Amino acid sequence: MPKIILLICIFLSVKVAFSQQNVLSNQAEISVLTVGPGTSLNDAFGHSGFRIKDLNNRLDVVYGYGEYDFDAPNFYLKFAQGQLNYLISKTDFTRFYQIYSYHNRSVKEQVLNLTQAEKQKLYDYLINNYKIENRRYLYEFFYDNCATKIKDVTNIATNNRITFNPPKDFEDATFRTLIYSHVNKNSWGSFGIDLALGSVIDRKARTEDHMFLPKNIYKFFENATVGIEKKRLVKQSTVLYAQKENIHPSTFFTSPLFILGLVAIFILYITYKDVKNNKRSVWLDVSLFTLTGLTGVLILLLWFATDHTGTHQNYNLLWAFALNLLVVGQFFKAQPKDWFVKYIKLLIILLCLLTLHWIIGVQVFAIGLIPLLIALFVRYVYLVKHFTKL
Repeated sequence: MPKIILLICIFLSVKVAFSQQNVLSNQAEISVLTVGPGTSLNDAFGHSGFRIKDLNNRLDVVYGYGEYDFDAPNFYLKFAQGQLNYLISKTDFTRFYQIYSYHNRSVKEQVLNLTQAEKQKLYDYLINNYKIENRRYLYEFFYDNCATKIKDVTNIATNNRITFNPPKDFEDATFRTLIYSHVNKNSWGSFGIDLALGSVIDRKARTEDHMFLPKNIYKFFENATVGIEKKRLVKQSTVLYAQKENIHPSTFFTSPLFILGLVAIFILYITYKDVKNNKRSVWLDVSLFTLTGLTGVLILLLWFATDHTGTHQNYNLLWAFALNLLVVGQFFKAQPKDWFVKYIKLLIILLCLLTLHWIIGVQVFAIGLIPLLIALFVRYVYLVKHFTKL
C-alpha cells in the first residue's frame, strides 16, 4: 500500500511539473512571423508562423501550419485528390531563422498585443494542436492554409474580438489576381495554375479572404484592432531579416508564351504546307487531338474526382475537349463520317466561346495559351475545308 501511494505521489509531481512548464511568464511574447516568397512554386507565396518567446522559461519556438506529411499512405494520390492531411510543425526559432535567412527569404516579426490570459490560451491551443492525435488537418489552399490558420488561432485566443481593417493600399481582387501578385503570368508555374484551377477563383474574394496570402496576414494584422476599445493587435513590428536583392536572368526564351509560340508557328507552317500541297498531315491531327483530349480528361478528373475546390468549373475544357480522344480514329479513314465535320465545327464554336469567357471575365486563361489557341483555330478551319472537299 505505501508503494502505491508513493507511485501516485510521484506521478502527480511529474504531472504538476510538466504542466508548469507550459505556463508562460509575464515576460512572454507571442509574435507572428511572416516569411517572404522563395524561388520555387511551392514556396512562392511565403509562409507564416507563431513565435512563442519566453526567456524566463528558456522557450523560443515557432509553430507553423502546412507541413507535408510524407509518411501518409498513398501520399501522391491523396495529394492529387485533395485529401492529404497536412501537419502543424514546431521548430526552434534559431533553426527557423537560419533556414530562411540561408535561402535569402525575408523574415518579419509582429509582436501581438495580447493579455497574459490570451497569450496562455493561444499557447495552450498550439500545444494541444501539436499532439500526435491532433497534429494532422485537411489543408485547403485558399481557406485553410499556413496563413489562414494564423488568423483563426489568433481569433480563438481573443474570443473572436478582432476587427480586421483593410490596409491603406487595399483593392478588391479575384483569387487569381492575388495569385498573380506572387507568380509571373508568363511562367510555367502560373501556366499550371491557370490550367488546373477553374473559374471559381475568378470571383471577387471577400476582404478577409485576402489573408490566404502570408503577406496579407502581415498587412491586415498591422491594421487590426481588438475589442470595443479598439486596442491595436500588433504592438511592435520588426524586420528580422531583409532579403538581399537578387538579379534574376531573363526567362522569356523558356517561358510558356515563347515555347508554345514556337509550337503554334510549327502547326501553322505544317498547315500552310498542307494547303499548298493539297494534302493532310495525319500525324499532326492525331497528335493534337490526343494531347487536347488527354488534357481534357485531366481537367475533368481535377473537377469531379478530387476534393480541391479551386479546380471546379474549369472552362479550359473548351479547348482541351476530352471527347477528342474518342474521334482520333476518324483521321485514319480516307473518308471520315459525315458527323465528323460537324464535330470539328463544334470545336471552332467552343474556341469562340472560350474567347468570350475570357473577354467578359468569366475565367482568365493562361497567357501562354494564346498562340496555341490561334493555331488550333486555324487548323480546325483548315480541316473543315479539307473534309468538305472530299
